[in-house]
Amino acid sequence: MSGWTADELRTVAGVDELEVASRRPDGSLRPFVTIWFTVSGGDLYIRSAHGPQNGWFRRAQESGVGRVRIGSVEKDVTFEDGADAPHAAIDSALRAKYDRYGPGPVRTIVGPSAAEVTLRVVPTA
Repeated sequence: MSGWTADELRTVAGVDELEVASRRPDGSLRPFVTIWFTVSGGDLYIRSAHGPQNGWFRRAQESGVGRVRIGSVEKDVTFEDGADAPHAAIDSALRAKYDRYGPGPVRTIVGPSAAEVTLRVVPTA
């Protein structure tokens, strides 16, 4: 179970971007960063468009916890490794959602290299 309610998934379905913030070692939140996301199979996934060294991605991966804001939904979350995620389905969902922006931006978050920069976002409460 993903931890997202059906109502939350319906709410975020029409939202293009989310804001993500990881927690510092002292528990405080880092500044929010706006990124693209998708839902696949009831799970929410985020990917780094600029590889594994992208600051927000690296910090989320290291801390493992943070917060997301998606439209009217705001949740404390854990960031789980997405290595075993359904990558073909995520790629398809991202293309369907963002292709209107052209192939350049979408190309940075789909394909075989995107697997290593995929995080599953799971609510903690």
